[in-house]
Amino acid sequence: MVTTDTTPEAALEPKAKLTGKILKTTLAGALVDISQPIPGVLHISQLQKDPVNKVEEVVKEGQTVEVWVKHVRKDRIELTMIQPLMYDWKDLQEEMIVKGKVVRLEPYGVFVEIGAERPGMIHISELARGYVKNASDVVKEGDEVEAKILTVDRKKRQIRLSMKAIQPEIVEEEKPERENRRGRKNKKVEKEIEEIQVEENLEPELTAMQIAWQTAQDRAKHHKGQKSKRIKSASVEQEDILSRTLEKRLPTGA
Repeated sequence: MVTTDTTPEAALEPKAKLTGKILKTTLAGALVDISQPIPGVLHISQLQKDPVNKVEEVVKEGQTVEVWVKHVRKDRIELTMIQPLMYDWKDLQEEMIVKGKVVRLEPYGVFVEIGAERPGMIHISELARGYVKNASDVVKEGDEVEAKILTVDRKKRQIRLSMKAIQPEIVEEEKPERENRRGRKNKKVEKEIEEIQVEENLEPELTAMQIAWQTAQDRAKHHKGQKSKRIKSASVEQEDILSRTLEKRLPTGA
């Protein structure tokens, strides 16, 4: 007897994987020793996916085989050699994280086998954050990937997945440059403000009439100054003449 699982019969659950030995073959199938009080029953239709004409073409007595629990009945344990689906449609829920293998690439995306009845489809826009030109730039056939379930359409048998949804967001590399541009802009604005403030502190520009009036006043001041100088010079000259005349008239001491 060979087994890798000695779980009591009462604890066996559907899809549990076991290792057993073929005890007997019949026209309808085979009996398998799985280290339980009663042997497991393996129907001919559960030997493989393709049709089987004769049980002995697939298994023989004494052969060690891997089987999965299909149903647990009161009087028997039904087995299958066809690996069951990891997920039934009722098991698939939005936001679930699943793992699978890329099985096909298309121009619009890729298909991933996740252990469900149908492969899940990842649209090219959901492969990665940022622009993706070709799906082959991100994944190849046979790659093991992880994705989040976006939607499940049981009627259409469609499963939409996303790898992008579980990837970290891309940090914008242009942010420092934007900050630099913003800094340069602020400095430019500050300089313009300073220039405006300097201009505001300057004396206001005179109009043509004001300039003419100012010029006339300057000329009048200049003329008045010249006249004052002439008057002062004449006065000094007159005093000098008067002084010399008096000196001539006054008698001198003998």
